[in-house]
Amino acid sequence: MMPTPSPLRRWTVALIALCILCTLLGGLMLTAAQEVTPTPAIPADATPTITPVPRPLPVSTQVVEAATVEFFFAEIPQGGTGLFYVNAANLQGVQAVFLDHTSELWSAGNDGFYGFLSASMEQTPRQYDLDLLLWYADGTRQSIQLPVTVSLGQFLRQDVNITGDKAYLVDPTIERAELARLDGVFAPFTLEHFWDEQGFDLPIPGGELTSAFGAFRTFNGSMQSRHTGWDLKASLGQPILAAADGKVAFTGTLEIRGGFVAVDHGYGVYSTYSHFQQVHVTQGQSIVQGQVLGTVGATGRTSGPHFHWEIAVNGVFVDAAQFLNLWKP
Repeated sequence: MMPTPSPLRRWTVALIALCILCTLLGGLMLTAAQEVTPTPAIPADATPTITPVPRPLPVSTQVVEAATVEFFFAEIPQGGTGLFYVNAANLQGVQAVFLDHTSELWSAGNDGFYGFLSASMEQTPRQYDLDLLLWYADGTRQSIQLPVTVSLGQFLRQDVNITGDKAYLVDPTIERAELARLDGVFAPFTLEHFWDEQGFDLPIPGGELTSAFGAFRTFNGSMQSRHTGWDLKASLGQPILAAADGKVAFTGTLEIRGGFVAVDHGYGVYSTYSHFQQVHVTQGQSIVQGQVLGTVGATGRTSGPHFHWEIAVNGVFVDAAQFLNLWKP
């Protein structure tokens, strides 16, 4: 016959069981707080390299009459950004038209100008024309047309579940309206170079990327969407920092992105920050890299503390990790 456990032993066993149950529940709650289940592995080469690097050698060079065009990329993947450079004696300015978007290049001194080209994550992979208009000190102009290839991107697939009082946000009409509003935010092309030699940094220093840009997402088993940025691992109330110098282009509350800040960095480059609990900057304010924009919250279409970060170049969302890895003058 087994001896009857003492009251102290019974309480000890019960306490241990309770601790195990709390640990399991804590893990479930942490999982529920994430927007994506399950979270796919992030490729190692997606991690941004923040350390400034010397000017790389161009991948290809085209000489057209008196002008030289250097490309620092072989092709632009869907959702990617490429840097190029135009140089000629007495060159005063350069305008580029690519994928129906017009942009101007910024001066690098020594008669040279740099510019970004970008392709949306849904751009059809094929060769496109890059049209350049150059103007010189003597009033003459030069037109150049060169081919640029958009290649197939590599994107993950994810299932996302939003339940409870935020399930109504799984609505393509709401999503389309918000994206149209952001098109208006990104429309101004500021002819001022705000970022400095430090370039761009992660909004959460050393932050872990947790959900990939461009992912094909299925919400609640039905609605199809694309992930327009990267998620970074974050906790409630954690400070969010400006990725680079710039000017606040928009602050407010959006249905999907919740508490939201957009920063204009000049020459078609914008960064955005979503799901804020509190916002500490105002529209029109000049900011510097590392300045606190606000704190992590759970606002918008998310089931727990969450931070979503985006980069837009020339009016389209691009891979922020790839953009950070670019050499930027």
